[in-house]
Amino acid sequence: MLEIKKVFTINQYEPWSGAVDTYEKICDAGKLDELEFLLEDLYPDGIEETQLNDLLWFDDEWVLECLGINEDEDEDEDEDEDEF
Repeated sequence: MLEIKKVFTINQYEPWSGAVDTYEKICDAGKLDELEFLLEDLYPDGIEETQLNDLLWFDDEWVLECLGINEDEDEDEDEDEDEF
């Protein structure tokens, strides 16, 4: 079997499907570097692109919590904006 690997930085990563929202929240919070450090700790031998996407999609709450991103604050801000 032929194995093809793609090497990229976290800034070059392009998420798809359910991971897009999580990735955007991390970018908006300015925590991409922290995400990279977390991934290096969790996956010292690297992580496949699909594996990263699944992590951001299906374990989004855990990832955001690890990075100190509180989703409730975002929801509160949206609710405050809706009131005006």
